[in-house]
Formats: sequence, structure tokens, C-alpha cells
Amino acid sequence: MTENAKTLPHSSHWGAFRARVENGKLVGVEPFEKDRNPSPLLRSIPDALYHKTRVPQPMVRAGWLERGPESRERRGEEPFVPVSWEVALDLVADELKRVKEKHGNASIFGGSYGWGSAGRFHQAKIQLHRFLNTIGGFTAQVHTYSIAAGYAILPYALGDHAACTGPLTSWDSIARHGRLVVMFGGLPLKNVQVCHGGPVEHATLHWLRRARGAGVEFVNIGPLREDAPDFLGAEWIAPRPNTDTALMLGLAHTLQAEGLHDRAFLARYCAGYERFERYLLGKDGSQPKDAAWAARICDIEAEAIRRLARRMAARRTLISVTWSLQRADHGEQPFWAAVALAAMLGQIGLPGGGLGFGYGSMGGMGNPRLEVGGPSLDPGPNPSGSFIPVARIADMLLNPGGRYTFDCQERAYPGIQLVYWCGGNPFHHHQDLNRLVQAWKRPGTVVVHEPWWTPAARHADIVLPATTTLERNDIGACGNDRFLIAMHQAVEPVGGARNDFDIFTGLAGRLGTREAFTGGRGEMAWVRHLYEAARQRAAAKGVALPGFEAFWREGWAEVPEPAEPNILYGEFRQDPEAHPLKTPSGKIELYSEAIARANLADCPPHPAWLEPAEWLGGEAARRYPLHLISNQPATRLHSQMDGAGVSRGAKVRGREPAWMNPADADARGLKEGDLIRVFNGRGATLAGLRLSDGVRRGVLLLPTGAWYDPAEPGRPGALEKHGNPNVLTLDKGSSGLGQGPIPHTPLVEAERYAGVPPAVTAF
Repeated sequence: MTENAKTLPHSSHWGAFRARVENGKLVGVEPFEKDRNPSPLLRSIPDALYHKTRVPQPMVRAGWLERGPESRERRGEEPFVPVSWEVALDLVADELKRVKEKHGNASIFGGSYGWGSAGRFHQAKIQLHRFLNTIGGFTAQVHTYSIAAGYAILPYALGDHAACTGPLTSWDSIARHGRLVVMFGGLPLKNVQVCHGGPVEHATLHWLRRARGAGVEFVNIGPLREDAPDFLGAEWIAPRPNTDTALMLGLAHTLQAEGLHDRAFLARYCAGYERFERYLLGKDGSQPKDAAWAARICDIEAEAIRRLARRMAARRTLISVTWSLQRADHGEQPFWAAVALAAMLGQIGLPGGGLGFGYGSMGGMGNPRLEVGGPSLDPGPNPSGSFIPVARIADMLLNPGGRYTFDCQERAYPGIQLVYWCGGNPFHHHQDLNRLVQAWKRPGTVVVHEPWWTPAARHADIVLPATTTLERNDIGACGNDRFLIAMHQAVEPVGGARNDFDIFTGLAGRLGTREAFTGGRGEMAWVRHLYEAARQRAAAKGVALPGFEAFWREGWAEVPEPAEPNILYGEFRQDPEAHPLKTPSGKIELYSEAIARANLADCPPHPAWLEPAEWLGGEAARRYPLHLISNQPATRLHSQMDGAGVSRGAKVRGREPAWMNPADADARGLKEGDLIRVFNGRGATLAGLRLSDGVRRGVLLLPTGAWYDPAEPGRPGALEKHGNPNVLTLDKGSSGLGQGPIPHTPLVEAERYAGVPPAVTAF
């Protein structure tokens, strides 16, 4: 290594790594030495850092610079004008002051949803919220796009979110005591490569091999065979998408009809089973939910359902449900039905059995770990108290003052005058982007912090160039992992980029809240402070971490593995009176009096099958006979680094690849590599065709995250050129309870694209 070369510890959502720097420039990355299974996505980091789409300096949309908020109709269409940092900060500060004084703090929307940074100090969302709270607050979002409907229902069923946030029953317990893992939604290894805060171990593959080697069997239930790794030898059951609730009810009915349910467990640990059973058996006047009923809905054999129910009852079984199942119309129901099914099996709280949500959804879920609490910046209280459900952005912008229900309460949308966004890309996360384009033109001003010219930046009025993690100091810590990583600044900020913390410090100085925002600390003082606070919390739980100087010098600190496996609801199982759940009854609730009182038409007070707005068993399938699945891609995290490295190399004719069963392709005269137009009544997009018999007939797979690239910017309904599935998805709440996003509930059709394809201009 030359005198001007160095290797520095750092981390990312894809894992920890060492940054190789020569003459002040990042030249490569090396996976962290303790990582069992490093992510290939690390290879994209150098390309992304210096990508041509980096925002070079503060930029203001031409129309806004000339006419201010009155120019909103041209948002997303006009060019940008470069300005100095001083001018940009003055413009933002003046606009915040104007909106606050004229319309109130609730008219400022600080959405900023997304995986902005692996570092725990420089989390863009938290930095933004801390700043806005110092000036009187803002309208926030609650829950997440990942698990909104699940977050809504689980407190009613189980009292809290522990079953989907962890720690779950750990893989060492499953390997020792489990005999069968039934995976609704599979367990896709690509998902477990990523985690907020940066995973170090990537241990899921290791534990799956351990479990399989110990004789644990697996069943993969979902439309994609590859959602279970080949070495598991999993049985593949492929029901129609969005019919998992019906399948669970068919399994539950079989357990009851054949006397295989655990009556003693239901009596001691559950409340409301009798009322759920009336629905299950059809004693409430409805159709009995037997295997034959479920088979017709799911389009699988009734005997396959009966066999699986008997198999689950005969051995120690863990029910695993991915978060993806509840990103659908009535998405609360598969989570609640899984709780009911697990309760009927009677294995909740036993080693290696029970249930868990998210084993295949994010890195580290199920890893053996001690709960010590990592470093975290406190955003402080929001004085305005204003919020919306996470995915109701377009509804809010289009219907100020509109009434809606959420969490059994009636609420009203605030009138938003200013959107302040950093650390995320709503033109990736949100559904029905054609509708969002319309809604995005409603507020007077949109401010975005971004390192790159993402679709969110292109649809802003003021764009402030932000640094990436490699251009600042921080601490990486994933809640599902056992390591803390010292994230040393590797390079100087590219172009005119600044840290979000420095940007908000400048704004706070202009608005008179500098001391409240900074707390009198700079970057490294904050990094030290957050680490030492985490170190004290760890010490209180008997875990000794090194002092800050040693941690920063060594580059990492490790929390030891627990002595015993974790068992979700193990204490509740042992003594439900001493360790009750946080439900009204203290038990697992299979009927909710609170939901019954809310009288929601689309969320009954017990687990139930409700026909989705669109599905392959419905009338709409006559016109659009393919069910679109827009899962997480294997080549990036959401939309991050889409134009770089691994993701760019996986494109087909410059577009996102779409996967289809060969029989469906033959029926449409399509072949591998064709450019196809995927469309429905909401929009159309272009994608490159891939074929796989691991995709269920009647399903089209188009991963999410391709940068939104309309042929006619600013015009709703324009052809999207790059393969973004969210021009096709429904922007509808999962129910009046959760109001979660439902991206897995659209039907589409596909055809070969005729004519000369428009150029991709996303990058």
C-alpha cells in the first residue's frame, strides 16, 4: 500500500466493509472480515459514489425561482438553475418561515420515508424531524411501507409488534427443536442481505443450512419457487397471489374438523376463539371455510391443504410469514389468520415452534442476539402532533380536510403547503405514480436533499446536494446484528455536497434554533456521545463494550451471542398470568371487541377472507389476466444504486427485467429478451422479458425500484420507459384499520412492444 493509500472501516445497508482509498479517491471496497456471506451489492458502491447523476451544487427549479409556489404545475417538467449554498439556505429558511406563519406547522410535511443511511447519527429522516421539531413541528408519517397493515393488526391480536420486529424465535432454537417450517411468502435470501444500520454477519444462510442439516423440513408457499433456496429441498405450493388468508383458514378448518387443534392452549392462552370458530365452521351463516372452499379460491388441490394441516399438527412447526403478504388489499388478514392458525396448533412459545413475521424479509431476523439497544439520535417530540398513515400521501395532498379512518379512529387530512423530503424516494415507494404526480403538484414548495438526481429530486423545487455515508463519520449498528461499526469518513464530499446535519444547522441558525438542534455538539462529538450512551445501556445489561477511542481505532465492537436461544412468547407460555400480553384480555385475541366497536366494513373483528380489489379469481382478470408481483430486487435495495454496478448490469435492453412463466409467454407470442409493454387501466411501463418455470402461471414478476422515467415528464398516464411497476399498482389503503399500501394487488396484461422504443433517460 502506498503512502497515499489507506483502508478504512465503514458500513452500508448491504453490510460492513473496508473502504480502499488512494490519493483521496475511493478505489474499491472489501467485505468485513467477520461477514459469513458478504453481499455482492457492495461492488456497486464505488460506481454509485462517483456516478454522473450526483447533484453538483444547490439547484432551484427555474419556474419556482421566478414565481415561487405559484409555479407548482410545472413541477417535474422544468430545468433547474444552480445557486450558491447561501442563496439556497436563505430560500428554504424564508419559505419555512412563511408557511409556518401563514398556515401553521401541520402544513409542513416531513415525510422522508426511506433507508437513507446505515449510520445511526446521519439518518436523514431523524435529522429532518429533529430540525422541524425545533421550529414547532410538522406532519409526520406513522408505520412503514414494509409492514403497515401488519403493524396495525398485531397489537390487537398479540398486544405489540414483537412478532414482526423481533427478537423472533431464533434459528438456533429452530435447528435444535423444530421439525417443520411452513413459509408463507418463502424465505428469499436476497432480502436477508440487507438491514437498517448495516448487518455484519449475514448469518441467515448459515442458520438455514444448520436447520436443514438437523432434519428440519421446509414448505415454500408463494408464487415464486426461488423464494426458497434450493438446498432446503422445500415443497413448493403456489396458490393464487393474495389468497394466503383463505389457505390459512382451510388449514385451520382441517385442524378443527379432524380434532387436531390444541383445545387446552386455546382455552388458556387465547380469547375469542369460539367466535372465530363460528365463522370458520360457517355457523354464523357464511360458507364453511373447509379445504374444498379454500382450494377453489387458491387454485390448488384440497387434499394438498389437508395433508399440510396434518403434517403441521404432527410435528413441531414454525409458521413463517413474510412482510410482503400484508402489502395487499385486506393485508391485515393474513397476519391475523396466521396467528389463529398457530394458536390452533398450540405451539406458540415452545422452542422451535409457533410463528414469526419477517424471517425472509430483512437481514438478521431470527439471528441469536442479545437485546442491548444500539446508538440512536433522538428527534425529540413533535409539538404539532400531526401525522398520517405512511402510504396515504397522495390522498392527503389531493384531499386536504378529507375524512378517513385509521386504527379504529376517524381522522382528517391536513392541508400541506410545503413538502420537505430527504433520505428517501417517494417515486419508488409509493403506489400509482400517475396519481402521485398529480398530487405532488398540489403543495406550493417541495424541498429535497439528495446525493443523486433521483426521481424525487427531479420532482422538487429546491434540491440540496447531500453527502453519502462515505463522505462523513458515523456509527453503523443493525438492530438484528451483534456488531457496531465505526464508519470513518473515506473521502471528501463530492462536488458541493454537505451533510444533512450541516444543512439543518445552517437553517436552524437562520430560524433561531441552532442550539436546540445541535445540542452544542458537532459531528464527531455526536458520534462519540451516541456510542457512549449505547455503551452504558449495554453495561446495564451485563455487556462490556470498549471505550470510544478503542472502538474508533479498532473499527468495530462485538456483542456476544446469548447463552440460550430466544423463544418468542416463551415467558407468556410458561406463565400467562405473570407475563400477560398487552391485549385487553392479556391473551392472544382471535376476536377484537375494539375492532367490532369500530364497525369497519373492510376489517371484521376476527380473521377473515375478504375478496381483494383485484385478483385472478375476480372479474377484472378477464381483461388483465396476469397478477403483478413487485418484490424487492436482488440487484439493489429498493431504488438505491439503480444506475450503478450490479443493478445497471442486470437490465435487459436498458430496462428492468420482468419474469414470466414460459407457458404464459407462449400464449402471447413472447420470447426471452423481448421488450414488453406491461399495462392496465392505471398506466403502462416497458420491461425486458425473462422466462422461468419458477414463476406461477398467471403471474408476472417485475421487481420494484427502477428509477421512474416517464416518456412525458409531468404528465400523468405517460408511458413509463424503464420498468417501474408502481405506475401499475393501486393507491388504496389495505383497510380502514391499517391504511397500508397494497402494491401486491394489481392485475396487468403484457404484450410485445411495437415500434422504436424510447430511450431510457432515468440516469
